[in-house]
Amino acid sequence: MSVAGARLLGPAEIRQLASRLGIRPSKRLGQNFVIDQGTIRRIVALAGVHRDDVVLEVGPGIGSLTLGLIEAAGLVIAVEVDPVLARELPATVADRAPGLAGRLEVITADALSLTGAAVGHAPTALVANLPYNVAVPVVLHLLEELPSIGRGLVMVQAEVADRMAAQPGSKVYGVPSVKLAWYGTARRAGTVSRSVFWPAPNVDSALVSFTRWPAGSGPCRSCVGREDVFAVVDAAFAQRRKTLRSALAAWAGSPRAAESVLREAGVDPSLRGEAIGIGQYIRIVLAAREARTIVES
Repeated sequence: MSVAGARLLGPAEIRQLASRLGIRPSKRLGQNFVIDQGTIRRIVALAGVHRDDVVLEVGPGIGSLTLGLIEAAGLVIAVEVDPVLARELPATVADRAPGLAGRLEVITADALSLTGAAVGHAPTALVANLPYNVAVPVVLHLLEELPSIGRGLVMVQAEVADRMAAQPGSKVYGVPSVKLAWYGTARRAGTVSRSVFWPAPNVDSALVSFTRWPAGSGPCRSCVGREDVFAVVDAAFAQRRKTLRSALAAWAGSPRAAESVLREAGVDPSLRGEAIGIGQYIRIVLAAREARTIVES
């Protein structure tokens, strides 16, 4: 339930703000501002934000989504790389939602270099309209750096959304799918029309919802290191048409060594990388570790 509520920004107000600040949305920074209030309400509702949440928002821009989030969340931490937009955001919130201004904190930083120490608080959710060119690296970095993030809803390019939520065997299943599965489960949560943005992007957008694996469930991440698993994933997809026996040859030392490790892990060497899930990649690393132990002993 909102306290006094926020007056969401409409198309005219967003353009006026941008004009006053001398800002033209940057393609380089992936700035496409959401100008539709219904879309903002929809995102907040789908994200399930509540008063106990500390929400991390990446790339708030003019503040369209920020205003919707502060109505529902206990605190919104907005991370904005553009210093002009970062300076203006608190003023916009104070003007459009004066009773809720205390629920906002702004960090001027690149999300890809953000650290837990810089954030200070422990975010419980990530909700953001992410720049298309860095969406996957940002999500993976934040999930690794901020383990308190238990769930999220992000808006990304539709093709990226498909890859993030893809399951083994899908034509679009790849490195983003496997690496995100290391942290939790992901699903496509809906599509977003190009018409709700200013400027309208040249690609379709979609929403991806994800939930972190609860402690003690999901793949055995405590058994192996993330870097070791991700190295195997990268090797497996470096040349998608190769079988795992061939794709992992350099990583294992030879095709024969790769086949041995794969068979020990219970994985058919003739399969390709897109055919197996995160659990099997973990087993491959464990089998390789066991093989090294035997050789060394």
